[in-house]
Amino acid sequence: MAIRTRLTTMWERAGPRTRDLVCVLLGLLAAFAEARARRDEPAAVWSLIGSIAAVGAIALWWRRRYPVAVTLIGIVVFAVTGLPVVAAIGLFTLAVVRRDRVLAAVTVLAIASFAIVWAFDTDDGWPRLIVTAALVVGFFVAAGAYVGARRDLVDALRERAQRAEAEQEVRAEQARLAERSRIAREMHDVLAHKVSLIALHAGALEVQAAPSSEQVAASAALIRTTAREAMEDLREVLGVLRDDDPERRDLAPPPRRDDIARVVAASCAAGVQTELRMDVDDLPDPLARTAYRVVREGLTNVHKHARGAATVVTVAGERSTGVTVEVVNRRPVGGASLLPGSGVGLLGLEERVGLLGGTLEAGPGPDGGWRLVAQMPWSHP
Repeated sequence: MAIRTRLTTMWERAGPRTRDLVCVLLGLLAAFAEARARRDEPAAVWSLIGSIAAVGAIALWWRRRYPVAVTLIGIVVFAVTGLPVVAAIGLFTLAVVRRDRVLAAVTVLAIASFAIVWAFDTDDGWPRLIVTAALVVGFFVAAGAYVGARRDLVDALRERAQRAEAEQEVRAEQARLAERSRIAREMHDVLAHKVSLIALHAGALEVQAAPSSEQVAASAALIRTTAREAMEDLREVLGVLRDDDPERRDLAPPPRRDDIARVVAASCAAGVQTELRMDVDDLPDPLARTAYRVVREGLTNVHKHARGAATVVTVAGERSTGVTVEVVNRRPVGGASLLPGSGVGLLGLEERVGLLGGTLEAGPGPDGGWRLVAQMPWSHP
């Protein structure tokens, strides 16, 4: 068993042309042996038989490109010389390459040829001759069909593995892009609000002609506190890159009612007249997180583009009707935007709200202000 396995491995490791050369040499050796065995016959006979057998052996060099023609040549060589080497190798090669009606037809022709040739050398009846020929020819055809089917299976498995590897690389790249986009949205949501508060306090110091030392100290303390919170939030968001838990879905604990009130209080401390109307208690984690993001993004836009405008934040709802989060500010009195807007915040909010089965509307209000409304069902799909 070990010797056969070793020989099979050596045969497979040899190149195709090396194997073809071995087949040709085997055919030439058989032709030489047959010619030597017929030296008792006239020279014209054994030389003709040896030449025909040698031509058939040389034809084996093209057995891969023309398997049908080489097999037919081998059958003719066998009919003339009685040497089955070329026909056997041709049948084996043909069965490796194709397993269809052509192989069946050539197999039947080979069985008939073998039976007819053996009929001149033996007194066995035709049934026995046909069965013997079928067994001999069938052995080489079955061996070739097995090798061809195994080779096709290996090629199919290799192609499937390559396709699966390529698809896995595509999925991995898509996952990386999705994770980058998620982290970018989280960083925008977390930092934009704090940075807008810093800019709002700095702008307040800038527009005051002669601020008192108490005002400067208070604003500086708020700026310092807000900047420290922004750095802590940034560290918390980037910490997901070092998180080994693949099931971690969110980058921070779900916010609660007090967190929304704290965001509104921070805007009031920055000089924005903000009123909070909250008619709902605890929300499910996905709703609480999205409601918190809507409130924070709405107030961030107020800080950027409508500083000083009175703002009303409303969070209301119940299980039967869903949750509505609304941030409405009046028309700003004046002043340019403190920070440029990228539009990423609203796009991210729309995606978040859409994942919960809700809708997000943002646009100018009837009094010239701005209105941001998110409506979400209590149980998301």
